[in-house]
Amino acid sequence: MSSDGSTGLRREIGLRNAIALYVGSVLGSGVLVLPGLAAQLAGPASLIAWAMLAVASLPFALTFATLSARRPESGGIYAFAREAFGGTLAAPTAWLFALWSMVGAPAVALIAAAYLGYAFPIDRPEAFALGFGIVAAAFAVNVRGIRLSNAVQIAIVLAIAGLLVVTIALAGVRVRAGQFQPFAPYGAIPIGTAAALIFWSFLGYENVSNVAEEFVDPRRDFRRAVYASVAIVGLLYFAVAFVTVGTGADKAGGGVAPFAAILGSVFGPYGAAGTAILAVVIIFCVVNAYSTGMSRVVYAAAGDGAFPRRLHTIDAETGVPRAALTTLFLGGAGVFVVYYLFDVDLTLALLVASGAAIAVYAIGSAAAIRIHGPTGTSDRRARAIAVVSLALSLAVAPFLGWPVLVAVTVLAIGAVVRWIPRSRGNAPA
Repeated sequence: MSSDGSTGLRREIGLRNAIALYVGSVLGSGVLVLPGLAAQLAGPASLIAWAMLAVASLPFALTFATLSARRPESGGIYAFAREAFGGTLAAPTAWLFALWSMVGAPAVALIAAAYLGYAFPIDRPEAFALGFGIVAAAFAVNVRGIRLSNAVQIAIVLAIAGLLVVTIALAGVRVRAGQFQPFAPYGAIPIGTAAALIFWSFLGYENVSNVAEEFVDPRRDFRRAVYASVAIVGLLYFAVAFVTVGTGADKAGGGVAPFAAILGSVFGPYGAAGTAILAVVIIFCVVNAYSTGMSRVVYAAAGDGAFPRRLHTIDAETGVPRAALTTLFLGGAGVFVVYYLFDVDLTLALLVASGAAIAVYAIGSAAAIRIHGPTGTSDRRARAIAVVSLALSLAVAPFLGWPVLVAVTVLAIGAVVRWIPRSRGNAPA
């Protein structure tokens, strides 16, 4: 029982909610930008990279879903690390999640603000205010309870998918075969570079594991939700990339705003406004999903001593970890201030967040290998999938450059904070 007298997190996530959380966590701002940038790198052959990543995302999703269905509890990868390696590695993992959330949410919210600036005349303070408004709105929805958050998520995902399908269909009639020639103008190696860039569009499958404790039927719904969401996300990403190349939108504006060009060709002068609105909706969907998932990590980790114990409480009225949600929100607000005062480059901010994400993925995959290994459940198929996930994580990490050191530093800080009370003999194991 929680210290506030409530009985704990409520089981209110069904199959539809799970699919919406998966799609909302993965289908992010990359759909607006990366099809053009990938085509700039590899030409029409970038479509191979999109297809490869759509398939490669399945091992990640299955690795975390299998563990969550086996033992559904709040915290996701944090809980997996605790089971496999104990609190020594689990606590630093929770710190990585906090870094990912506090640095990443403001960064992606500012991407939405940048798209608004593409369509409407707004200055820098207004852009930051709008970005903060997106994060604040997600906090307001989440703090009212998982049922409201689920309903909002389903509605938004349906709206995004519907708009993308309509846009793809309308743009499809403008696709020309000549746009795909030559297919690989820069050779085969740039396809791999494009794949590394596109990889970040498929991060997010770990997030639903953070709320496993709130599934109505985790053993039945996790795998179903994974297969459905991987298919939905993969098809939408590939279709957008296809019409981006086929309509020549990848050549518009240096390739950084292909969706604006697509919507412009479909909706004329209203294309820019449509792009801005779509960007805001997509980014809100992502921030909303991650506000739900990340707060559960902080809640679970606080119960084990990785964070202050007061964060391990459930609001009796709404059934949500209000203290954990508020802490992440206030931390993100502070990061907004840092970004504004020091004019932090968004690319750098996203790389730092990505460093934390890839470290979390590597730890989660390693935990799955150990849990499914000879001393664990001896599930060879699940262990093989986890090995593939770990290999993919380690293969992508070098492309981050020096920002990955921030994740390493936070891991070290989390370990030290964990070690100090243990050295005094008053911390949980």
